[in-house]
Amino acid sequence: MTSLSSSSTAQPVRSPRKAAIASWIGSAVEYYDFFIYGTAAALVFGKIFFPSIDPQLATVAAFATFGVAYIARPFGAVILGHVGDKFGRKKVLTFTLLLMGISTFLVGALPTYDQIGIASPIMLVILRLLQGISASGEQAGANSMTLEHAPDNKRAFFTSFTLSGTQAGLILATLVFIPVSALPEADLLAWGWRIPFFLSAVVVAVGVWVRRTLPETPAFAAEENAHATPKLPIVELFASHWPDVLRVVFAALVSVVSTIFSVFTLSYAVNTVHIPRATMLTVLVLANLVALGAIPLWAMLSDRIGRRPVFVLGALGSAALIWPYMWALSTANIPMIFALGLLLSGVVYSAANGVWPAFYGEMFSTRVRLSGMAIGTQLGFALGGFAPAISAAVMGPGPNGWMPVAAFTTAAAVVSALAAWSARETSNVPMEMLGQRTPSSPAFA
Repeated sequence: MTSLSSSSTAQPVRSPRKAAIASWIGSAVEYYDFFIYGTAAALVFGKIFFPSIDPQLATVAAFATFGVAYIARPFGAVILGHVGDKFGRKKVLTFTLLLMGISTFLVGALPTYDQIGIASPIMLVILRLLQGISASGEQAGANSMTLEHAPDNKRAFFTSFTLSGTQAGLILATLVFIPVSALPEADLLAWGWRIPFFLSAVVVAVGVWVRRTLPETPAFAAEENAHATPKLPIVELFASHWPDVLRVVFAALVSVVSTIFSVFTLSYAVNTVHIPRATMLTVLVLANLVALGAIPLWAMLSDRIGRRPVFVLGALGSAALIWPYMWALSTANIPMIFALGLLLSGVVYSAANGVWPAFYGEMFSTRVRLSGMAIGTQLGFALGGFAPAISAAVMGPGPNGWMPVAAFTTAAAVVSALAAWSARETSNVPMEMLGQRTPSSPAFA
């Protein structure tokens, strides 16, 4: 057995607070970039990149460019998962942050369709694909990093900081767009929409500065020092963990709730029901402020009672609440929009959102954890990414046209709950035992 006691191969100590803070800030930066694209797709891109087609088709096209990032994410997950499981979590996290920042800045510099024609949306799609590659490794890398630094009895709590950072990124993105969206329409379409994309250079610099001193995780360092990292993580993953990969794919369909709430309903409310942009952006900000507090509380609860019941509650609760929320939007009932929006996205969806970073990561051993999380989530998130475009396509006419969208969202959330309930409960399993099969494991495991 290789000794790990020498100073040259000393295993890093756990740094749960530092890892959680670094993951929070890095995820906030990364998803600020990712979410400003979604907001711009809902409010602006159909008009400046697809002005020559029918407005509804332009909306579908703009949402499709939002969704193409999710095509790249599974491919990025394979590559970045391999790098993270073979060479370390930290290398992946530095790369993803820089790639996201550069591609986002370049979106803000793009000429519009009126300036260069069809080349403009083509370049937009290419940059969105690069954003997708970046996002494919960011959350899995940050979740693996935080999970492997956390104490066994608080893994969900510390790992939830990654998702709290994601919510903070959405808040920051929305706050930046509120004054920009208040510009006169001509100014917004001419230059105002570019401001949030150019600001990404500042937030990326902050993220790189924070992450530069974060040590590698003890679990990965122990394997690396013992020369036990897998040669081909993806081969080992599908040889020994393929049921859990599938389980994560289906559980990750709960992400449909998030993209419907933050992207599709924003467009529906503003462009169809004609609710003021500032009102809907304020709903998004407040819901995510509530989520910042709710996510760690749900995670703490799952450290006590288990991952499965908390996740399933969040998924099924979201499946039910999407109906009254979209009804409130269709009737322009502003007080109900605020109340139901905060309850749906801020409180109930946060149960699933706050638990999955630990829940999914605990399904896999250290050897393949980043690959398993990245590939499983990105395949599941693909439907979430295209959910706004699918919803725009199935949206019916008249005041009840939102019902097919609600039904689609409910179906995805129910499938997610069933997949989660089929999983092994891992909240009390020691780190070194995670991903190992026992006689008490579920049959589909």
